[in-house]
Amino acid sequence: MKRYIKYGVFCLSSVVFAGCNDWLREDSPMLINVGDFFIASEAAIQSVNAAYAPLMWEYNSTYFSEWFIGDIASDDALKGGQNISDMADAYDIENFKTIDNNGLLLDYYRAKYQGIGRANLAIEQISAMEVDGDDMTQDLKDRLIGEAKFLRAYYYFSLVRVFGGVPKVEAPIYSSDGWIQPRASIDEIFGLIVSDLKDAESGLVNKSRYDAADLGRATKGAAQAMLAKVYMYWGDYTASGFAGAQATVDCYGEARTWAEKFLNEQAGEYSLCSKYGDNFTLEGENGPESIFEIQYTDEPTSDYGEGNGFTRGTFTTIMIRSRSTQSENSGWGFNKPTDNLVAEFEVNDPRLSEAVRVPKDSEMSNLAEEIYLGCRNLAVKRTLTVNGSYEELSHDSRSPLNNVVFRLSDFYLMYAELCLKAGDTPAAKTYLEMVRARARGTKDILPEFPGYSVPDYRNGYAMRQLSDTPEDLELAVRHERRVELAMEGHRWFDIVRWGVAKEIMDAYKAQETLEAQAEMSVFVKGKHELFPIPHEELLLGGLSQNSGY
Repeated sequence: MKRYIKYGVFCLSSVVFAGCNDWLREDSPMLINVGDFFIASEAAIQSVNAAYAPLMWEYNSTYFSEWFIGDIASDDALKGGQNISDMADAYDIENFKTIDNNGLLLDYYRAKYQGIGRANLAIEQISAMEVDGDDMTQDLKDRLIGEAKFLRAYYYFSLVRVFGGVPKVEAPIYSSDGWIQPRASIDEIFGLIVSDLKDAESGLVNKSRYDAADLGRATKGAAQAMLAKVYMYWGDYTASGFAGAQATVDCYGEARTWAEKFLNEQAGEYSLCSKYGDNFTLEGENGPESIFEIQYTDEPTSDYGEGNGFTRGTFTTIMIRSRSTQSENSGWGFNKPTDNLVAEFEVNDPRLSEAVRVPKDSEMSNLAEEIYLGCRNLAVKRTLTVNGSYEELSHDSRSPLNNVVFRLSDFYLMYAELCLKAGDTPAAKTYLEMVRARARGTKDILPEFPGYSVPDYRNGYAMRQLSDTPEDLELAVRHERRVELAMEGHRWFDIVRWGVAKEIMDAYKAQETLEAQAEMSVFVKGKHELFPIPHEELLLGGLSQNSGY
C-alpha cells in the first residue's frame, strides 16, 4: 500500500437540549457529528487508512523506531551515533538506566494509542454504516472492520511487549472524562488482542485478493499468523509468570492450531524468497515471504523535525547508515551490530554480509565518531545498499524502504518452537531445515541439525556441538532465529519471552569491550524485562508503575 489516502482532522461534537419542542432537540447547524462523515465507502476507507498511518511514525520529540528496543536493548546491537551522548534516551535503554521520563518511550507509547484511537473510531463508525450492495458492500464492510481490528491488535501487541499491562480502550473517547483509564492486566490485554485478531481473520481476505496498489493491507493470512504468534507469547509469559501473566487457555495448543490453519490455508499465498537478501530491497517489497510490513514511500511533502505524521518515508535508513563521509549518501551511525552477534553466525553463512558490514580504518573518516565503545560494525538491512553503495535519498526522512515486521521464515521458526513444545521433534526439524536450506542455497555450508556447533551463552559462549536431543534442538532454533532475523528488531522480545534475558545479557556483558561494560548497569531480573510507563501518562491516568521503577 505505497499510497495513503490523505485524511483530515474531524471536529466531533453533539449537543442535546432538554425540552418539549422538536426544534429544541435538533442538532445545531454549526456542529458536525462524527456519523455525518461516514456516509460513503470512501470515508470508511479513509478512516482505516488513517489507522495505518501511526505504524509509520518514527519521530515526534525524538526518534522512536522500535529497533531502539528490539535491537539496542538486546545483545544484538549497541546504540551507536556520534558518541554516548547522542540520543541519551536510547543510551539509557541500551544500558538499563531507563527511568520514566524517557522521551523515546513516551513518543512510542503515544503513537500506539494514536493508532488505537483511530482504529476505535473506524470500528465504531463503519460498524454502524448501512450496506447498500453498491457503494458499501457487506464484503467491503467486513474487510475494513477486519483491518481496523487487526491494527488495534497490532498496536496493543506492541505496547504489551514493552510495558506489560496498559489501559484497555475499546471505543472512541469523546469526552475529557474518558481519558482517565486504569491499567488492565497483561492477560486482559492479550485477551483483547486475541479477540480482535479472531474477528479480523473472519472478515479479511487473502493477500492475492488485493490489487498491487493495496498490497500492505492486513490480510487473512497475517491475522492467522499473528494469532499463532500472540498465543505463543502469552504462553511463554504465563510459563515464566512474566508480569503476572496467568492465561487460563492452552496458549501453546491454540498457537499451534492457528499456525497449522495458516500453513494449510495460506500455502499458495506465501513462500520463502529464493534469495534471502530480496527481503530487504525495494524490488522485494510485499513479496512472497512478507506476511506484514509497514509501508513507506518517497512522498514529496515529507520533512523532518515537525513531529508525528509529517513524513511518509522512514528515518531508519539514514539513521543506521555509516557516519563516514567517505561513503556517498552517508548517515548517522546508529544501531551498531555487536561482535557478539557477528560471532553467532556459522562460518560462511551468507546472511552475515546481508546483516553486518565491518569497515576497515581506511574506510572511516573519523574513527572517534565511527567506532562506538569499541564497536566498528555497521548494520546493512534497511540501509538501501545496492551493489555495496548507499542509494541516494531525496531527503533524510524520505527513504521509501518498507519495514518487514513479520515474514515467513520468522513464522517457520516460531512454528518449530511450537512443535518442540508439543513433543513433535520431526516437524520442528523440518521447519528449522527449511530456513537453513534457503540460506544454504547450493553451497556446501550450514549442515542439517545436529551436524554443527553454536555458541552457548550458558557456558560463556563456548561452542557447543549439537546432539540430537530436544534440548539441543531448542538451542538450534534459538540460534537460527538470531542469525536469520538479525538486526530486524526481534531479538529483545525473543530473549524476554524465553525467560532468559538476565542470563543472556549478563553473559553478553562479560564478552563486551571494557568501554561498553563501563556504561552498562546491572540487569535486574523482574524489572528490566519491561520498561517504565512514561511519567506523563502516570500523571494523566493515575496509573501504577511497573515493578522496580
